[in-house]
Amino acid sequence: MPSSKDYYDVLGVSRDASPDEIKKAYRDLAFKYHPDKNPGDSEAEEKFKEATEAHEVLSDKEKRAQYDQFGSAAFAQGGEGPQGFGGAGFQGMDLNDALGAFMRAFGGDNGMEGLFGAAGGRRGGPRRGSNIRVRLKLTLEEIATGVKKKIKVAKLSRCDECGGSGAKPGTSPKTCTTCGGAGQVRSQQSMGLFGSFVNVSACSACGGTGEIIDQPCAKCVGKGVMRKKETIEIDVPAGVSTGNYLPIQGAGNAGPRGGPSGDLIVMMEEIPHRIFERHGDDVLIELPVSIGMAALGGQVKVPTLAGKALLKIPAGTQSGQVLKMRGKGVPHVHGRGGGDELILIKVWVPKRPSSEEKKLLEKLGELTDKRIPEPGRPGHIR
Repeated sequence: MPSSKDYYDVLGVSRDASPDEIKKAYRDLAFKYHPDKNPGDSEAEEKFKEATEAHEVLSDKEKRAQYDQFGSAAFAQGGEGPQGFGGAGFQGMDLNDALGAFMRAFGGDNGMEGLFGAAGGRRGGPRRGSNIRVRLKLTLEEIATGVKKKIKVAKLSRCDECGGSGAKPGTSPKTCTTCGGAGQVRSQQSMGLFGSFVNVSACSACGGTGEIIDQPCAKCVGKGVMRKKETIEIDVPAGVSTGNYLPIQGAGNAGPRGGPSGDLIVMMEEIPHRIFERHGDDVLIELPVSIGMAALGGQVKVPTLAGKALLKIPAGTQSGQVLKMRGKGVPHVHGRGGGDELILIKVWVPKRPSSEEKKLLEKLGELTDKRIPEPGRPGHIR
């Protein structure tokens, strides 16, 4: 499970810390609590894993934004994914994961594995495919109810001829003799009291995969992937807004030579509505009413995101007054209930009144002119 502590407190940085400040803070803690420098110290090991977990989240722009909004619960196993829509969440890490993340942060294939004399390291192998980002445009009505959408995505998929291995059907890749299947080659340099500095780089013979293909697949030319178009169905929950994103695990580009697929990141984009204006989960609409309706009150049908609904206009309603229809806005994306519909009243005055309207308006003026209050400061006239 992810740490219950605040990731910013774990690294000792402020919530507006820059990426460089976050990396420096992690480097100091990781060097201090690295298991190779603290053999047998379970408390130091936990602090190393905790600092690494915090860095993995805060050093990633998308994960950090997600964490800032939902905290570590957003990455819990089985919990909600980014922006609370479900999907791939952060699953926590064991010591091997933490050591691997540490090596990626400070050199990875080109740097600091075995920094304190450790001989460990992660083997080479098929690389993970890259993520794909797409934008999904949604109407406000779709957002109000939630919707299933089908989108076409051009992506790298596993070759159906070789199954993604890159090898000619009936043959198999062979273990690279240069790196012994590790996918990495190392050179060691002494660092005095701190042990040995091990420079790790990808094996040039196999490209870091640990395998050599003698007879490549003719269809994908040994890559194991081919570009195709796929239709993917997306279940968009109600209440999303522009800037929210939905990750679909494993729906991105397939990795070369059987490597795991990346994710599909679906970015939500709300289409501006013709009559509604959204403010958070509330929606605002301007409603013109007649002088008679504003003065005497009554009921009028008002558009909502779910169709027409009756609105009661109180007698004496003024132009610019805002009435409210509770629960008629956008549902809360992370909980029950929703926003309201706010109705801005605008008393409609005819620009070219008919002769009959003129007579009625003149009579109304005679009856009401003496009741009009004196001029005053804006908002103080009643």
